[in-house]
Amino acid sequence: MERLTQMKCVACRRDAPQVTDAEIADLQPQIPDWELLEVDGVKRLRRVFSFGDFAHALEFTNRVGELAEEEEHHPSLLTEWGRTTVTWWTHKIKGLHRNDFIMAAKTDELSRP
Repeated sequence: MERLTQMKCVACRRDAPQVTDAEIADLQPQIPDWELLEVDGVKRLRRVFSFGDFAHALEFTNRVGELAEEEEHHPSLLTEWGRTTVTWWTHKIKGLHRNDFIMAAKTDELSRP
């Protein structure tokens, strides 16, 4: 299987299929630190990244924002003192798409020194 970090997001239409449970089982091992959760019936990927202060959390948030703009796929970001919470899901399909796993893997890459 191609590594998620090497893939690019594809434009997603409203009728694009959500990933299946089998696809989630195949993709999730590449992003083991991400929590799979459901909010209001919508599956999402979420991870909290910890930092030593607000400035580093904000710097990371900005780098995730730049990546999101490059890939044209945008997360929910919550920046607090010492941490940034990143949540990926595809709004158009109200669930998870392969793009969300790609972006989670790329977000992990940004967090590495």
